[in-house]
Amino acid sequence: MFTRREVVGAGVAIALAGPAAAAKAPDRFVKRDGIRFTIGGKPYRYAGANMWYGAWLGADAPYGDRDRLKRELDALAAMGVTNLRVLASSEKSPLLNAVEPAMHDGHGQYDPALLGGLDYLLAEMGKRQMRAVLYLTNFWEWSGGMMTYLSYVDQGRFINMNDPAHPWPEFPDHVSRFYGRADAVALYHRHIRAIVGRTNKITGNPYANDPTIMAWQLANEPRPAGSDAVGLAALPAFQAWVQGTARLIRSLAPRQLVSTGSEGLKGALEREGIVKAEHQIAEIDYLTCHIWPLNWGWVDAANLAGTEEAGAAKVADYIAQHIRIATELGKPLVIEEFGYPRDGGSYDPSAATAFKDRYYRQIYAAVEANVAHAGPIAGTNFWAWSGEGRAAHADHRFVPGDRAWLGDPPHEPQGWYGVFDSDASTRAIIRAHAAAVATSVA
Repeated sequence: MFTRREVVGAGVAIALAGPAAAAKAPDRFVKRDGIRFTIGGKPYRYAGANMWYGAWLGADAPYGDRDRLKRELDALAAMGVTNLRVLASSEKSPLLNAVEPAMHDGHGQYDPALLGGLDYLLAEMGKRQMRAVLYLTNFWEWSGGMMTYLSYVDQGRFINMNDPAHPWPEFPDHVSRFYGRADAVALYHRHIRAIVGRTNKITGNPYANDPTIMAWQLANEPRPAGSDAVGLAALPAFQAWVQGTARLIRSLAPRQLVSTGSEGLKGALEREGIVKAEHQIAEIDYLTCHIWPLNWGWVDAANLAGTEEAGAAKVADYIAQHIRIATELGKPLVIEEFGYPRDGGSYDPSAATAFKDRYYRQIYAAVEANVAHAGPIAGTNFWAWSGEGRAAHADHRFVPGDRAWLGDPPHEPQGWYGVFDSDASTRAIIRAHAAAVATSVA
């Protein structure tokens, strides 16, 4: 990241030197060229991580810890991680398990410390030549998300996830109303204009002109709905929301990429046609997929030894399906969320990670094989980096007011999927993959 003085100085020098010098100024933005990402015309592939809490850790506030943030970024950089997927919105919410403090209230009131935390994160990432993917709301409840926007425009009415009175799929089916509520979408678009149009107060660089930001994502895991009946009925509104929001972001930040944040088939009623329709929109630059063997019932945490093999076969098939879809769309593919439990389903950092390590090796081997064959996979972001974070309570549950930020969000057991700084074997696997991707050529 250049300092403000360096940026101004460079601009003056280019202006004095004339058009020829300006033409030679390096373009540091990530671009899409067919099924590949490039920077300055050279292929860009990456090993990345999810670190949703980066803005919270970067805040100059009692809940932040900038020294820890710098140590975490240094640790990731030492592993070869060059890309972080980060939450860039949380809505002040009545929902259980929504993170506190929230970034904004949906009506233009923001927590300045959290905005400053996002500024600080991006500034520090820029110093380390890292790239950020920023998602702008959430289908799920843990950051407020779409259900919270609905509560703003529907007299405070909402449904909590995992409420026995509203069993699955009532929560995602209710969230699907968001796409057709113009008043709720308008509040969400207001936030997009505020964040994408923001100027970093530390660097003085507008977000839209910052090459540290690789891409903006519409949301974390947007789905048409939970059930087929509701989801198919919601498709026209859902697809209009995808296209309208992508066009808005493109108009505000034409030099940066746009993606959906989708799980892929699991986030599209498991219908390939929905995935293609969602991602063939011109303003959507690449396809994403998430892979959750435990959440999707492909493995049993209490019997990983007996279920791992069948789960691994489903993982391989899921990856192959998305490689084919991305190839047909002619766009890059990023496996941007993948997680696996520790041995025995433990949440404790001292628990072994033998099965988790095998899962990471499977994902990375598939990526490296695809890269070797000039395929569309351009990057990965494991879920998630916990680093120095440790659960504050013996039951591994997050309690409002906790400041021990981990990769597992507030609605999940703290330690469920996160990679700790003490996970030497997992970190070694990530480091080896990062080196393999960094040295590969198309």
